[in-house]
Amino acid sequence: MTRPQLSRALISDPMWNGAASVTVPTAAMLALPERAVQFGTGAFLRGFVDYFLDVANAGGQFNGRVVAIASTDSGRDRAFGEQDGLYTLIARGNSGGATREERRVIGSVSRALSAATEWDAVLACARAPELSLVFSNTTEVGIVFDPTDTYDAAPPISFPGKLTRFLYERAQAFEFIPSRGVFVLPCELIAQNGVQLRAIVDRFAVLWALDARFVHWLDAGVTFCNTLVDRIVPGVPSGPDADALADRLGYRDELMTTAEHFRQFVIEGDAQLADRLGFVGADSGIIIAADIEPYRERKIRLLNGTHSISVATALLCGCVTVSDALTNPGVRAFIRRVLLEEIVPTLDVPDAEPFARSVLERFENPFIRHALFDITLQGTTKLRVRIVPTLLRAAEMRGYVPESLAFGVAAHFEFMRGDLQRQRSSRGQAVPRDDLGERIRQAWAALPPLPDRIALRAMVQAILSDTVIWGTDLSQLPLFVESVTLQLSRIMTLGADQALATLLMAGVP
Repeated sequence: MTRPQLSRALISDPMWNGAASVTVPTAAMLALPERAVQFGTGAFLRGFVDYFLDVANAGGQFNGRVVAIASTDSGRDRAFGEQDGLYTLIARGNSGGATREERRVIGSVSRALSAATEWDAVLACARAPELSLVFSNTTEVGIVFDPTDTYDAAPPISFPGKLTRFLYERAQAFEFIPSRGVFVLPCELIAQNGVQLRAIVDRFAVLWALDARFVHWLDAGVTFCNTLVDRIVPGVPSGPDADALADRLGYRDELMTTAEHFRQFVIEGDAQLADRLGFVGADSGIIIAADIEPYRERKIRLLNGTHSISVATALLCGCVTVSDALTNPGVRAFIRRVLLEEIVPTLDVPDAEPFARSVLERFENPFIRHALFDITLQGTTKLRVRIVPTLLRAAEMRGYVPESLAFGVAAHFEFMRGDLQRQRSSRGQAVPRDDLGERIRQAWAALPPLPDRIALRAMVQAILSDTVIWGTDLSQLPLFVESVTLQLSRIMTLGADQALATLLMAGVP
């Protein structure tokens, strides 16, 4: 069956049968001026920033569209052109105890440009009087200073280099008038992302010997916002799922994007900033906070931390995805206990328990196939960042580290022996890197094949006391060496499933 491709003509056609099941932008929304640019055309920005702007436009709040700038040769800029900037966002999953699906044609993107082939057109956007917002999502490694970048490159290599050239173009075009400044909202998942990005722009201003008025213009007219973003956006569906969605929609969409219902965009600032941004009140997921660090800590410790402390247990119990883990009774009970009973009490942040319960609902989303092995990428470093603060706080509060946390650490040690990784390699599948984990593997290599309890305890103590791995000596936590040794011994002798069952039957000590 040949389906029509998504376009303006299609959604305005009264004969289009799919209109009743899909929210579509009005003609007035599609005629709004370009008031934002975004560096990136990937799934996350389509399911996050562009969604928020579309909702704001529908409510008569932002009244502007965004130009998407492609930095890679993905072909998405071509697809945007063929579809008049339109694409379908499908939010689906569990919400309020029920599974539901929402379909929305996003009309907030006016067009897409390729930085590689249309750099002059990108710079022309910088000179647009209506421009007020600049977004980015270039991954965590995108906000870096590259001293080889040059001002005359078309375009500069790095995102901060591109942004510096873009902002300088605007400053010059408007003779460094502060009122022509913009708001820069990076969506990369690094702490103090706005502060870090501004610092790199300053370095480029020095490296490129830009007009001294530029830095003053940045100070007076450009606000670099620290942000925290949170939404799982798997992106373009494939295979039977894509065919089924296309059947329900009644058209083809090369940029169809799937996401979970949950979304949260926390922007550091005050009420004045909220008013000036122009889109903040459009959706309950947008939060302006004087300090975003409590929100960051909540996300890292509850969402990311639970991922990290449970991933090895789930893999050792035969699970493949996060949603698989929530259908395994033992692993599910473990995740609930470690999250709600052992991590939540260590946090002093707003709404820790409600957020934790939303995490469980998100993990259970049957439409999000988040592979557990993907989470193991640099898994030991993630434990250091996401779990060690919880271990230290729990020991301070209780006088010991709770058993489920100790079990998760022991499971990580067992996972780092490498059996599952070798099986994966033998099937021709990639094994995610874990640089700090090599130190744990080396400790295993020094152990006899069938270690007794004394040798096992010595290895556990050596790993936990390795400050290179953890940034602190975890062996000094009361009874932690003994607890991890006990759980690791059970995993090795009983198997992960039975060891987990023993832990759960024992209850909370």
